[in-house]
Amino acid sequence: MGILIDGNTRVIVQGMTGRSGTFYAELAMRYAPGTYVGGVRPGKGGSQHLGLPVFDTARDAVAETGADASMIMVPAAYAADAMIEAIEAEIGTIVCVTERIPTLDMLRVKAALAGSDTRLVGPNSQGVLTPGACKIGVMQTVDAKPGSVGIVARSASLTSEIVALTNAAGLGQSTTVGIGGDPIHGIGFAECLALFNDDPQTQSVVLIGELGGVEEEAAADYLAAESFAKPVVALLVGRHAPEDRRMGHAGTVATLGSGSIEQKGAILEAAGARIARSPDEIVGLLGA
Repeated sequence: MGILIDGNTRVIVQGMTGRSGTFYAELAMRYAPGTYVGGVRPGKGGSQHLGLPVFDTARDAVAETGADASMIMVPAAYAADAMIEAIEAEIGTIVCVTERIPTLDMLRVKAALAGSDTRLVGPNSQGVLTPGACKIGVMQTVDAKPGSVGIVARSASLTSEIVALTNAAGLGQSTTVGIGGDPIHGIGFAECLALFNDDPQTQSVVLIGELGGVEEEAAADYLAAESFAKPVVALLVGRHAPEDRRMGHAGTVATLGSGSIEQKGAILEAAGARIARSPDEIVGLLGA
């Protein structure tokens, strides 16, 4: 079953006719034929692209196709408007791949999300993948296989490695979610843990965290407060990063002694998570 998306998901691509939108939409359509139903590009409504109808607005696309998910492949200057348009069209799941979106723009998006039923993944996300069913985003699929491990991550490159390791162990994945590396984003670790907790296919969860931010702390609070019977293994990267320096992602910085890997690991372990110090330890800890 997995979370957020499945074989019945109906996806539109906002920014579908651009170079990146075309490239990644075509890959996703090949991976899960029938899950993509249209695209959005203002001024090109009524045309066709990749064999799918193109609409001027997300609301038009929803009305004509019944779309319930959107992949945002819009340049950073216009991405917030695209997300808000999708929220106002009442699209249930939005995955925003775009990075370097201005912080003030994301504050507008967060305000639009308040009170809505939309779940936003990202921005700066590699996407969401339910193996064999649906892919929204830019992650590779070569090692992904349907299975029992839910993966939620801030790091795209490590996600690929964990997918390969769980597949090699014969476990496979229920759904893989990249929550994005920006300070202001949509759903986080705690929300994904709650979804995995309710998903019968998911039997264990791997959480891939980084220094900085409060996502890992929120996950620990959730694990401590809720009845979560499934094993959770956390891999936290950035152990040797210098303080007050951003490492890769905009949200990856330990400031004034907070957000360190040691702190995050300690509170997650106290909440019941198993801490892996390297990717090679993850499979063993899942079965511990």
